[in-house]
Amino acid sequence: MGDTTATTDLDVELEKYRVELTGYCYRMLGSSFEAEDAVQDTMVRAWRSHEKFEGRSSLRSWLYRIATNVCLDMLTAGNKRARPMDLTEATPLARAALSPRPDHTWLEPMPDARVLPATADPAEAAVAKESVRLAFMAALQRLPAKQRAVLILREVLAWKASEVAELLGTSVASVNSALQRARATLAERAEPGADAAVADPLDEEQKKLLERYVAAFEGYDMTALTALLHEDAVMTMPPFDLWLRGPGDITGFMTTLGSACAGSRLRPVEVNGLPGFAHYKPDPEGGGFVPWAVQVLEISDGRITGFHFFLDTKRWFPLFGLPLHLEAETDQVEKGG
Repeated sequence: MGDTTATTDLDVELEKYRVELTGYCYRMLGSSFEAEDAVQDTMVRAWRSHEKFEGRSSLRSWLYRIATNVCLDMLTAGNKRARPMDLTEATPLARAALSPRPDHTWLEPMPDARVLPATADPAEAAVAKESVRLAFMAALQRLPAKQRAVLILREVLAWKASEVAELLGTSVASVNSALQRARATLAERAEPGADAAVADPLDEEQKKLLERYVAAFEGYDMTALTALLHEDAVMTMPPFDLWLRGPGDITGFMTTLGSACAGSRLRPVEVNGLPGFAHYKPDPEGGGFVPWAVQVLEISDGRITGFHFFLDTKRWFPLFGLPLHLEAETDQVEKGG
């Protein structure tokens, strides 16, 4: 009986770290599903070797050491996940073509609840949110794996250099040097979307902007949408490598290749520390609405600077706990909805 209790206690103890470890692995790997696999692997390894854990470090730092090794092993293949604008130039609308690339190409979205631990400290919460935003995640992907680990542990999770050195089995000087090189790489190039300034919680102006966006998008009102877009706004649609820049090309696309999205419905989601929406488009065959994309919005200076449509709904909607069908509003009224 004692063993069973000890096992249960260990499970409970390990589970306390799941969200923060998922956040760490997600920043390391750029993939929602690989991050969850890495954490599961970390938990299994910790569970199996717990008897060898002699308490020389805290359980938390021991788990981070295991998770780091799991991620470094997964990254030896050298695949760096990206956004469409990291791979190609913007496409003029006249040449727009929808060419998909394999899943492992793309930086993936992640629900806030799976990677951002609850904290009472607003400053800590703000740093955590900023560190999962798409632009920062894309910047991390440009770093070699060990520099990536050092930067996340030191700057996002606020570990001491000595703690990181112990975790990586290296010297403090080597950690400081890796951090310097990582910072220099990030400073070399401003990532599109890096200036996305979203208050936490959203301020009144941002709430109003999002309300106007929902009204414009659901009404498919391109004049209203144009008024909300920054002149350099970008639109991406992974798994397609096409991306568009500027309100003219974006609204032009939406009324031509994207015209099936007219009459869509949006439901708010919290994704990558940014405002987002589950996007359902009309289902001409079955009635109601079917999943089309998870949208992630970047806002700066009262305008939308980026909106990113992640289209692989079979993967994303279950991850976000979203329904796979919305009834038409008239049906809902009849049913008392």
